[in-house]
Amino acid sequence: MPLSPLARLARWTAALTFLSATLATASDDLVTDFTLDNGMQVVVIEDHRAPVVVHMVWYKAGSADETPGVSGVAHFLEHLLFKATDTLDSGELSKTVAENGGTDNAFTSFDYTAYFQRVAADRLGLMMSMESDRMRNLRLTEDDILTERQVIIEERNQRTENSPQALFNEQANAAQYLNHRYGVPIIGWRHEMEELSLQDALAYYEQFYAPNNAILVVAGDVTPDEVRTLAKQYYEPIPPNPDLQPRDRPAEPRQTAERRLSYEDPRVAQPYVTRSYLAPERDTGDQKTAAALVMLSEVLGGGQTGYLNEQLVFDQKKALYTSAYYRGQSLDDTTFGLYIVPAEGVSLDEAEAALDDVLAQFLKDGVDAAKLDRIKMQIRAGQVYERDNVQSLARRYGSGLTQGLTIKDIQEWPDLLQAVTEDDILVAARDLFDRNRAVTGHLTGPARPTDASAPADADAAPQPAAEEVSQ
Repeated sequence: MPLSPLARLARWTAALTFLSATLATASDDLVTDFTLDNGMQVVVIEDHRAPVVVHMVWYKAGSADETPGVSGVAHFLEHLLFKATDTLDSGELSKTVAENGGTDNAFTSFDYTAYFQRVAADRLGLMMSMESDRMRNLRLTEDDILTERQVIIEERNQRTENSPQALFNEQANAAQYLNHRYGVPIIGWRHEMEELSLQDALAYYEQFYAPNNAILVVAGDVTPDEVRTLAKQYYEPIPPNPDLQPRDRPAEPRQTAERRLSYEDPRVAQPYVTRSYLAPERDTGDQKTAAALVMLSEVLGGGQTGYLNEQLVFDQKKALYTSAYYRGQSLDDTTFGLYIVPAEGVSLDEAEAALDDVLAQFLKDGVDAAKLDRIKMQIRAGQVYERDNVQSLARRYGSGLTQGLTIKDIQEWPDLLQAVTEDDILVAARDLFDRNRAVTGHLTGPARPTDASAPADADAAPQPAAEEVSQ
């Protein structure tokens, strides 16, 4: 028997209340942090449901911290850390993790580089012994450089050179950031990657790979006392880098004119239009605008019921696919982006004009309160379900802390999202949508889809890469 509207509302309210209570009790009590004598911050996230632990070391250094001229060295060094140390042979760390039933990997972003292992909880000491060893005892040879340099160049070939979408995104990102290092691809410019040397890798390693520039995050079936004992044994003896400098990066100049680019590639089967705006990031103690922008991206581009899809795909039938994204978690100014893939017979110029018209109409129509409530519930549910994965929890804290947030900021974030109002979203949108502060791009090719009724794949308009994964 179908539920009455009143019964559906009651069920919706009960579900939201349950999810809110679950998250409130789960997010505050199980995180402990302390600092070792050498300046290394340690964060412990307890989850005793399974005898598993995730051990992560996050360095507050990524590709945006590189010296100009050696782009890609942060990601290059990430690969090289799997080579030999004073006590381990090349590849021995990963082999040991696998022999103990675990998995390991690493990844590099603009703002951080992180290394992790997921193993049985009783293997935590072994992981710390190996990870602390390669923090300061890496032993590289010229052969390592030649071999691994070819690996990262091939990685760029596969992920970037062979993808017109990736090449387009790379150029659009460079147009977005004229002065800041976010305009340089994480993997590096190819001509600079080809020249990366042993000295380049060691200089980055000596500068940034130190305990006072690192955060240890341990999540899973552990206690703070257990982690403290092991961390003091393995990490605390490592001396800090006394010459470590503050992360003082070049700022973007004020943008006063729209930037445009057109990228044509014969491999492109589906043209599309992108628009990106420089946007504020989540700052410690000041995350309200970022929360509003998260909700704006969901209201506009959140799946089939997003405002852009409703207007451009279903009502006007001028698009096959639309989306919006916002990367709020960033050390410096980030971006808010829009995509539109035009329908058959609609030019890129027409699609762009339709997008502008719909954005202007959105500012007049405002935000549908019922849809906003549904989005909030979906976000709340996702945050609750995320707690089933200790690695996701560890990543949430590790990435946030390396990007300038505090534990308090991270734990307050879910409630800030729930507190966003329709007016907050419209204020953020009006401040954001200024063509004179935007980068608009057209990706074109000779071919067009033959079946206009076929749904566009979301991968037709990929977002710029946020991380480069090692293995």
